[in-house]
Amino acid sequence: MTSALCWSHARRKFFELADVEANIRKGKDAKEISPIAFEAVKRMDALFDIEREINGHDPAARREARRRLSAPLVDDLERWLRSERVLLSKHAKVAKAIDYLLSPDHWPGFTRFLDDGRICLTNNCAERALRGVALGRKSWLFAGSERGGHRAAFMYSLIGSAKLNGIDPQAWLADAIARISDMPASRLPELLPWAWNAATPQVKAA
Repeated sequence: MTSALCWSHARRKFFELADVEANIRKGKDAKEISPIAFEAVKRMDALFDIEREINGHDPAARREARRRLSAPLVDDLERWLRSERVLLSKHAKVAKAIDYLLSPDHWPGFTRFLDDGRICLTNNCAERALRGVALGRKSWLFAGSERGGHRAAFMYSLIGSAKLNGIDPQAWLADAIARISDMPASRLPELLPWAWNAATPQVKAA
C-alpha cells in the first residue's frame, strides 16, 4: 500500500490559527492570530480551487493538470514554509503545524497526489461516508456479539457498495431479499449491487 495524506487535515491546523472571527470570539488578542497561518491557508485554498475544476475528469487528465498547475504551487508552499519555519520558536503553535506538514514522514504522502490522478486531495468523501457510523455508534454501543459485529460490517459493505454504484440501497435490498430465495446459487452474483444496477430495473422501495 502507498500512503496518500489528506490536505484538509493539514490545512485545518493552520485554519484554526488563522480564523480571525473564531479567535476574537475566544477573547484572543489580534496579535495571537498568526499571519503565517493565514497566508498558508490562502496558498492551500488555491490547490483546492484547482481540484474543484478538475473534479470528475479521468485520472490522466487530473494528473496532467496537477503537474502543470498544482505542482508549482506546492513547491512554492514548501519553500515558503521552510523559510518561515527557521525564524520560529519550536514552541510556536504555527511551527507545530508546519512541522506536521513538512515532516519527512508526512510530506511524501501529502505530495503523492501530484503523480497519481486516482488520488484525491482529501479523504473527505470517505469521512462523509462514515459519518453515519460515527453519529450512531453511541446508540449502537453493543452489536450483541462478535457475530453481530461481523454482520454489521457485512451490511455496511453492501450498502456502501450500492451507493458507490449509484443505486438506492433500500430499493436494491428490498428487491434482492424478495428474489434471493428463488434463485439458484449459480445466479446469486446477479444480485450484487454492480450487476443489479446494470441488469435489473430499479424498484421503488416501500
